[in-house]
Amino acid sequence: MKPFSELGLSAKVLAAVEAAGYSEPTPIQEQAIPHALERRDILGIAQTGTGKTASFVLPMLTLLEKGRARARMPRTLIIEPTRELAAQVEESFVRYGRDQKINIALLIGGMSFGDQDKKIDRGVDVLIATPGRLLDHFERGKLLMNAVEILVIDEADRMLDMGFIPDIERICKLLPVTRQTLFFSATMPPEITRLTEQFLQNPVRVEVAKPASAALTVTQRLVACQKVDSEKREALRRVIREETDLTNAIIFCNRKRDVATLFRSLERHGFSAGALHGDMDQRSRTAMLQSFRDNKIQLLVASDVAARGLDIPAVSHVFNFDVPIHAEDYVHRIGRTGRAGRSGKAFTLATKADQKYLAAIEKLIGTEIEWQGVPAAALPEEPADAAPSARRSSRRTDASGAGRTRVRKERPARTPEATDDTAAPAIEADAEPVAAVIEEPEVREVRAVPAPRRARGERTARPAPAAEQAPAPAPRAQPVDQNRGRGGDDGKAPVGFGDDIPAFMLIGTGAL
Repeated sequence: MKPFSELGLSAKVLAAVEAAGYSEPTPIQEQAIPHALERRDILGIAQTGTGKTASFVLPMLTLLEKGRARARMPRTLIIEPTRELAAQVEESFVRYGRDQKINIALLIGGMSFGDQDKKIDRGVDVLIATPGRLLDHFERGKLLMNAVEILVIDEADRMLDMGFIPDIERICKLLPVTRQTLFFSATMPPEITRLTEQFLQNPVRVEVAKPASAALTVTQRLVACQKVDSEKREALRRVIREETDLTNAIIFCNRKRDVATLFRSLERHGFSAGALHGDMDQRSRTAMLQSFRDNKIQLLVASDVAARGLDIPAVSHVFNFDVPIHAEDYVHRIGRTGRAGRSGKAFTLATKADQKYLAAIEKLIGTEIEWQGVPAAALPEEPADAAPSARRSSRRTDASGAGRTRVRKERPARTPEATDDTAAPAIEADAEPVAAVIEEPEVREVRAVPAPRRARGERTARPAPAAEQAPAPAPRAQPVDQNRGRGGDDGKAPVGFGDDIPAFMLIGTGAL
């Protein structure tokens, strides 16, 4: 293996590398750096923890020693899928470029637009950004990208998972055609391959490990558990306590709400834990990561926002509280341990329902993962959920106004007590229905209807015997039209105006 001194790096960069304690490059660095210095497009594929970041940072620093950036026109652009990765790349440029006067700007969400605009206005040699914030600055007219010489797209497959591909395509079309483009990722799905064919010109393919392979320094195990969350949390605590060599660990969950729930559960059981997910503001995320790096907390419960590219070398264990839905995410998760030649352990909690996802993972990595204890298929069947009782069944009113049905057990009928001595006793349950007269236009008939429910405190009269019931009322007389003749109504309906024809209508008829 060649030393760094034979890769063509500048003297200032070599001095910074030696000061950082590195003497030999990793395989991806050894193959990618010479091609990058020749300004060739590169498609780099390597498993996590192999030094992909330095493979583009070091040659970029060498190439940037000549030239100077102009206001609002960055010379190089690095696109990262998450804020944490962007901040980590910035740290690498600061560390290796300490002897160079290079302006670096970080454009990520959760930070002030004004502070970022000031850096861009001074002129930026290295612009590190997430796609959304980069386009925000461009649309506000604060950024021009027609002077970019080198474009780096890091963790390209993660861009695909997070839905950034349309943004990446738009950004690439805003850049000069003569730029140098570097793609780096641990996996290369077909969608990313088509993207590289569209925007890379005769790229050099650098592949030091087969796509989506897991690091050989990581010991992988599966732990069977039931699907119930409380039992999964108990199984996780048991595995953590059994690992005597655990120094710190990252615990991955599929959903952000599960991150918060698991974090609170671990704290209640006396573990030193923290939480990291995408809904946290940038300051809290940065502080949480720094606390984990400084060993102030032992367990970091995180979503997949921490699965890609985070360089925390001393992580001894990784726990998958949930089996990842996408097999590629498994490779990135367990890649947080066993970095830089260290050994690590990865435990995945699996239920019977996860068999499909486990099969996809084992097919991707090309090996079968061992079970610690009995496999999930040997677990007893979980009891079916009990049917909700009729008393609890309900359907609340939703925003559209639809009512919720509430089912309750029928209460036995009770007879309210009379309010005073004159009140009559209530109607018995088996009493005959009360006959009521219902009036309809031109039709009058007698129907039997149930007695209406009596309001609380209202007196109810005893029904009269059938023989004593009052006869049906006679039909009401038609009201007398007061505008008719003063002699009274003769009962005949008038025709037209009747006898009261206005005089002006008789003009010309000879009636006047």
